[in-house]
Amino acid sequence: MSDATMGVAPQSVDSIQSSYCAQVQRRRLYGGLTLLIFVVLMASGFNIADNRNAGGFWEGLHQVGDYPADVMSEAWEKRADLPGLIARYFPALIETINIAAVSTLIGAIGGLFLSLLGTRGLAKWPRLIPLFRRISDIMRAVPEIVIALVLIFVLGGGPVPAMIAIAIHTAGALGKMFSEVAENTDLKPIEGLASTGATWSQRMLLGVLPQVAPNYVSYTLLRFEINIRASAILGFVGAGGIGYELRNALGWGQGRFDDAAAIFLLLFGTIVFFDQVSSRYRNRLTDGQGQ
Repeated sequence: MSDATMGVAPQSVDSIQSSYCAQVQRRRLYGGLTLLIFVVLMASGFNIADNRNAGGFWEGLHQVGDYPADVMSEAWEKRADLPGLIARYFPALIETINIAAVSTLIGAIGGLFLSLLGTRGLAKWPRLIPLFRRISDIMRAVPEIVIALVLIFVLGGGPVPAMIAIAIHTAGALGKMFSEVAENTDLKPIEGLASTGATWSQRMLLGVLPQVAPNYVSYTLLRFEINIRASAILGFVGAGGIGYELRNALGWGQGRFDDAAAIFLLLFGTIVFFDQVSSRYRNRLTDGQGQ
């Protein structure tokens, strides 16, 4: 009996080894084909874009650094004016931060409801889970700048269209992140609250939020950093804030490059500051670090 088993074992090991090698070869083949297709698509797309441009990419490659060099040289020549320019554009920076803060708050509240209503085991109306998930998908699929352009056409320029656009996109993005966190919650506290007759809102408030709050706040802080940059970008389409001032400074060209340099310094310092602060608090919330 043992002799028969010993005779079969080497054959089974060889078959397993050959099957494993065949799978590895197939994976390498599929990986190589995928990489080849990606390279071909990138090369063809680059050639099409280069041919449709007003100027060729390779012909203008040596001029890439000319514009930043002009900005830096003019800013250096007028470096004595930079403190005054920074103070001049600081209110616009505050407006940009306010747009990001309000839109993040509104988006986080919207994302909270979308996540709770679109998570299995937590949703108040289980049959509507696909509906709330598709709403979240649509809200984050449309870029903020597209929403802002439509709202500017309807409402006119200013910070309100930017705030609404960023809030819509934030609600969709955070709704997805919050939902993934909520799916890993322990259902025992919720079942215990349900057995005492607690309503759905009470079960969510007392049974779910204490479990997910650290991750929810962490994702919200991360989104706040992103929204500061988004609100600055939306200023280029007339949505107010420091982005609007930057567009004017760059559009004026030679003679106002010192204004552009001052705005760049303000944006860079603000983003670095909020990145460091939010990273510290996110680490405290999620990992208990930085205490």
